[in-house]
Amino acid sequence: MTGAELKQLRNDLSDALERKLSAADMAKLCGLPGTSGADTIRRWEVSGPTPEATRILRVLAMASERYPILDKFDIFDRHDVREEDRPAKRAAFRAQMRDEARRRLG
Repeated sequence: MTGAELKQLRNDLSDALERKLSAADMAKLCGLPGTSGADTIRRWEVSGPTPEATRILRVLAMASERYPILDKFDIFDRHDVREEDRPAKRAAFRAQMRDEARRRLG
């Protein structure tokens, strides 16, 4: 993930959560310490996040419709899930991801 992609992710998550996310908010979502976390996010928005942070950010990105549900989490395309039920199940999953992000933000 590049710095520009992280900036875009912050904007996309802001849209999904219906509130403008600050660098400090993104730091909370990533589990970074409060005092230096916002500075770390700002630095990553220029240079790109660490590989460990990228993994966390990709999971958080699933709260937005603009990002795919990762294969590890995609239980909706299995043979035992009816095709007509899949869109609703995906929407419920994304809503659950948004609720988790809001819970982390407090």
